[in-house]
Amino acid sequence: MFKHEIPNTPVHPEPPPLIEISGTHLAMGRQIGEAARHQVQNSIANAQVLINAAYNTLELTWEGAKLQARKYLPFAEERYPQYVDEMRGIAEGANVPFDEVVALNTMEAVTMDALHLTRCTSMAVNNDRTTNGHVLAAHNEDWIPEDESDVLIISAKPDKEPPFLAMTYGGLLCNVGFNAYGIAQLIDSVYPSDSRIGIPRLVVARAVLSSHRISGAMGRALVQHRAAGYNHLLIHESGEIYSIEVSARKFEILYSYDGIMVHTNHFLDPQMKLVEKDPEELLSSRVRYFRASRLIRQTEKHSIESLQAIQKDHVNIPNSICNHNFSEKDPLDREKTINALTIDLTAREMHVAWGNPCRNEYHTYRLNA
Repeated sequence: MFKHEIPNTPVHPEPPPLIEISGTHLAMGRQIGEAARHQVQNSIANAQVLINAAYNTLELTWEGAKLQARKYLPFAEERYPQYVDEMRGIAEGANVPFDEVVALNTMEAVTMDALHLTRCTSMAVNNDRTTNGHVLAAHNEDWIPEDESDVLIISAKPDKEPPFLAMTYGGLLCNVGFNAYGIAQLIDSVYPSDSRIGIPRLVVARAVLSSHRISGAMGRALVQHRAAGYNHLLIHESGEIYSIEVSARKFEILYSYDGIMVHTNHFLDPQMKLVEKDPEELLSSRVRYFRASRLIRQTEKHSIESLQAIQKDHVNIPNSICNHNFSEKDPLDREKTINALTIDLTAREMHVAWGNPCRNEYHTYRLNA
């Protein structure tokens, strides 16, 4: 129990907006931009404020960020022109410059991961570890509080790729979600020391959502000339669960032998730890990892509700699984849980709490492929 009220925790009685898109990648981007024009414009404005506030750390202006982002664009255009088309469509639909959408989608790269702003927590359990034999997953998305109002749910039917259901916000490419082939992806930012100019991580993660097989999803996560990497927690409807820890030049594949997987924002594999930048800055990630690992193993058979209970945990608050914004002064230490989602991959359902799950109800979305 809390002795004092937790500050800065908005309540959202309504569900996050659902945008249904279809067609070519350019058309789908335009549909997102048109339907979420305010959210896209707001997320770009927030990114600009964040870069300017971090000037003393980064020595980078928003104009400089746009210039840096252009260096990554040729790599994305060569390997994944369809997702560059999605960014171009978002810009056209939202009436914003294309280079600002590109900068938004390469933010981690152009800031050289110096901000360490993402504190996500991801979990999954297979059909042997659930009450109804379904494959389940959960993810807390932590980011700056100003982007909480920009959360979107996208139901997509691309012309030539699998339909998918995903969470995103503002002008970011879709990445966290699942597709009609029974493949789910949860991503957690990690901080490798070997980052380089290449295919932006968000473009790589968007490509994973288009996979038909789990091996194909792995291959897309490990595409050549990637700029850096995430941890891609990949879940298949068969109950296979993997964490693909990725840097620009290295990777390791972790497998769930006991039907459970947890990941936060630090590398777990010993070889990947060798390329982790500033590991001492990731202590809260370790606390969340150990806490979530303990909680998820306390229950023999899980349900959507039991995973949601873990998502609401406040041990080590404010840097808890349910992350809260206590700081009003430091612009680089205000991240919070802007949404929490659970996925029933077997039923093709996603349940999303808009904002901190300790204060907000979950709303159900279905993939109707």
